[in-house]
Amino acid sequence: MRMETLLQIFGVVAVAVAVIPWILIPLIPLFILFIFLRRYFLDTSRDIKRLESTTRSPVFSHLSSSLQGLWTIRALKAEERFQKLFDAHQDLHSEAWFLFLTTSRWFAVRLDAICAIFVIVVAFGSLLLANTLNAGQVGLALSYAITLMGTFQWGVRQSAEVENLMISVERVMEYTELEKEAPWETNKRPPPEWPSQGMIAFENVNFTYSLDGPLVLRHLSVAIKPKEKVGIVGRTGAGKSSLIAALFRLAEPEGRIWIDKYLTSELGLHDLRKKISIIPQEPVLFTGTMRKNLDPFSEYTDEELWNALEEVQLKEVVEDLPNKMETQLAESGSNFSVGQRQLVCLARAVLKKNRILIIDEATANVDPRTDEFIQKTIREKFAHCTVLTIAHRLNTIIDSDRIMVLDAGRLKEYGEPYILLQEQDGLFYKMVQQVGKTEATSLIETAKRVYFSKNYPEVVQNGQLATDSSLDPSSGLCVTETAL
Repeated sequence: MRMETLLQIFGVVAVAVAVIPWILIPLIPLFILFIFLRRYFLDTSRDIKRLESTTRSPVFSHLSSSLQGLWTIRALKAEERFQKLFDAHQDLHSEAWFLFLTTSRWFAVRLDAICAIFVIVVAFGSLLLANTLNAGQVGLALSYAITLMGTFQWGVRQSAEVENLMISVERVMEYTELEKEAPWETNKRPPPEWPSQGMIAFENVNFTYSLDGPLVLRHLSVAIKPKEKVGIVGRTGAGKSSLIAALFRLAEPEGRIWIDKYLTSELGLHDLRKKISIIPQEPVLFTGTMRKNLDPFSEYTDEELWNALEEVQLKEVVEDLPNKMETQLAESGSNFSVGQRQLVCLARAVLKKNRILIIDEATANVDPRTDEFIQKTIREKFAHCTVLTIAHRLNTIIDSDRIMVLDAGRLKEYGEPYILLQEQDGLFYKMVQQVGKTEATSLIETAKRVYFSKNYPEVVQNGQLATDSSLDPSSGLCVTETAL
C-alpha cells in the first residue's frame, strides 16, 4: 500500500472522527475484522499464487520446447498430441488462476461490506447528532466516507498483491539456501601436468543427488588402468550417468575416488573439472563467436584452433563463415547441424589434450557418416587417453578394452567384452542377445577379433582363431583348430 493511499485513508477516518467522535467505538471492531480478513486472505492467496506460479512454468517450457522442435513434431505428425499436452498444461494453470481470481473477489466483497458499514455508521451518527452538527460537517464526513470505499479497497488490494508477488522473490531466495559446491580451489593443488597417466579408481563409492534422496551408486569399487578404453552399459537408471556425475563431483560422493594418486575430494572443483574432457550426447554451443566456443578462456593460438578444426574436418566449414572465427553463432548453435555441433565439442576435447575423456553416447543423434568419423577420430586422437564411454548402442563399445556393467547402481560385471560374453548367464551376454540375432553375431565376432588381436596377435597374423565358443578364452587355450 503506497504512503499516499495510506495517508488518504487515515485522513478520511480522522475527518469522520473529528465530526463524530463516538464513531471510534464501532471503528475498533471493524478494524479488528479487517485485520482478520486480510490475514486469512493472504494465507490462502499466497498458497494459491505459489500454485499458480508452479503450474505456469510447464506452459512456458512446453511452448519453448515445441517451438524448438517444430520441424520434428511436424515430420512425425505429432501436432495433435503436443496440442493436447499444451491444453492439459494450460487447463491446469487456468484452474489455479481461476482460484486466485475467486479468492480476490471473495476478499473484495468483504472489503466493500466493511466500507459500507463505515458509511452507514457515519450516516446514522449524523442523524443522531443532527442538532449539534451543521450541514457542512455532515456533508464533509459523508463525502469522505463514500470516497473511502474505492480508495480503501484499492489500497488493500495493492498491499495484498505486493505480498503475493513476493512469492517470486521467495522462489529466488530459495537458491541462496541451496547447499554450496565445494571450493573451486584448495590448498592441495595438483601439478600442472596432472593427470599424467589417467588412472581412475573408485573405492566403495556411494552417490546420491540430495541428502534425503535414494542412492544411485552403491558400494562401487573399480580400478581403471591408464589409457584403457572402458564402455559403461546398463539399463535406464542403472547409474551410468551418475558415475560420471560422481567423477565430476556434481554432488559430493561418499567413499573415495582417485585420479593418478590424488583424491578428488581434496582437489578444488576447477582443478578437477578442467582436467577431464567430456563429449556430451547433446552438444552444447554458447551464444558468441566460434572462437569463444572453442577457446572461451583464450588459452590457445589461432594456429592451434585451426589445427583442431582441421582434425575434426570443420576447417572448411568455418572458413566459409562470413567472419570465420569471429562469426557469431546463433542461440544453441542452431545455424549448425547436430553433427557439426558435435564436431565442435570434439574439437574442444582435441584442444584440451586431457588424459581423461568422457563420452556420453556422443554419436546417438548424428548421421552414420559423422558417427563413423567421430569414432575413428576418438580412436586415433585419444589413443593415449583413458576413455570412459557411456553406451546405449553396444556396437560403439564392443571394441573397448573393458566393459563395466551397472545395474541398480551396483557394479555387476567388469572385464574384457569377449570374456564377459562367455558367461551366458551374465547381464552383458543377455544385453547382446536382445539386439537381435544378426547384430548379436556381429558384436560377438568383433569382440572376439579384438580380444585375440590384443592377447594373441600371432594367431590373428596367421589367420587363425578359435571357433569353439565353449573354450575359456581367459585360459589361453583358444588357439586353434580352424582358420577364419
